[in-house]
Amino acid sequence: MTTQKDPYDFHDQIGHLLRRAYQRHVSIFQEAIPDSDLTAAQFVTLCAVMEQRSCSLNDIVKTTWIDQATIRGVVDRLKSRALIEVNADPEDGRKLVVRATAAGIALIERTIPFAQEVTERTYGSLNPAERIALLFLLRKMMEADGE
Repeated sequence: MTTQKDPYDFHDQIGHLLRRAYQRHVSIFQEAIPDSDLTAAQFVTLCAVMEQRSCSLNDIVKTTWIDQATIRGVVDRLKSRALIEVNADPEDGRKLVVRATAAGIALIERTIPFAQEVTERTYGSLNPAERIALLFLLRKMMEADGE
């Protein structure tokens, strides 16, 4: 409940601040990554696929926290660029198995140094203690939902 003394100011709300920080991060990503066709969502998806070597769409959703409807479009775009391959699971034809191609792995390996620069630029002027605190608090917020 708000009072006259403490009015609601959206500028100070966590959702607004997180959204602005994320928008800043995405802008830095798009500027710093040399492959202008690679989005942040595609990059994290490709990293997750490469990390797991072979995974389902559900595995990607669980790892990246990108919703099922969005991940299908991301996977389709990565597949159209031949960065991943998608095949039916030999044990369960209803399930799809996703794997990174050699081109996808090479792109990730070339992109990681730029992604590390993106992280540094996103942190901006935060000192080492503030960086640790920020990561700790973000992870703690996610744990509140059972992550």
